[in-house]
Amino acid sequence: MNDRPAGAAGIGRAGVGNRPVRTGADLTASTAVRYALVPVPRLSLDAVARRSGLHPDLVRRFVALGLVDAERDAAGHLVFDPTAPTVLARIQRLRSGLCLNYASIGLVLDLLDRISLLEAALRRAGTRSETPPWT
Repeated sequence: MNDRPAGAAGIGRAGVGNRPVRTGADLTASTAVRYALVPVPRLSLDAVARRSGLHPDLVRRFVALGLVDAERDAAGHLVFDPTAPTVLARIQRLRSGLCLNYASIGLVLDLLDRISLLEAALRRAGTRSETPPWT
């Protein structure tokens, strides 16, 4: 016995509106829209501030400066990716360790991300330089 209602997740429906039912061969031949099977957990501003040990106003400032990515939920509150506390810790390490201002931290983060992408591309290509990666 199936506990799902008829039409759940597109299985067992005769068609939606004027759209015909697509078979497996049709689905593989075309580009289909993909939906997450499990909703991505999001963190609130308070949760991110608590986990990173920073004041929520400072986290808001980092969002305004573009150092941390955030989105707004339906109520207009900031929601963050689960990796946001890690990014904030990295920002704090750069700030305290290298005495950088926040504008230069953005530049350093961009350069470090670019270096990581280039090193990953080198690993995929199978070519390695003589020197070990410095990061």
